[in-house]
Amino acid sequence: MEILRFFYWRNSPEKSLTLNNKQQTTNNKQQTTNILFIITMADLTQQEWQEQLANDTNAVILDVRTQDEVDEGHIPNAKHIDIFLGQGFIDEVKKLDASKNYYVYCRSGGRSAQACAVMNSVGFENTYNLMGGFSEWQGAKTN
Repeated sequence: MEILRFFYWRNSPEKSLTLNNKQQTTNNKQQTTNILFIITMADLTQQEWQEQLANDTNAVILDVRTQDEVDEGHIPNAKHIDIFLGQGFIDEVKKLDASKNYYVYCRSGGRSAQACAVMNSVGFENTYNLMGGFSEWQGAKTN
């Protein structure tokens, strides 16, 4: 398992977020608060992905392949959002619950790694990329 952790500061002028989620104002001026985000993205082997997923009660499986690829088979209960939708992918991802743990896959692991990075950039803290993707998947499949 390869775990990548990203640390970044986000300057948040909209409503000045704080740890206790209260807005701070000084002389009716909005303050800007810098917030440290710690993001975890892990590349998991097929076995690690299956074992971790089986023990995760907060898991969502996300398939980022094209519709044609999904029509050929997919992992049961996976939510499908095609990464090739570009901004549409980002728009759909933003509708998801960021507090969940996302197990992301594509055909071979490249697009899903990109999807994890995109998800991390918009605030998702826990994304797990399936190394080798669906082409090496030995678990349950639906056709």
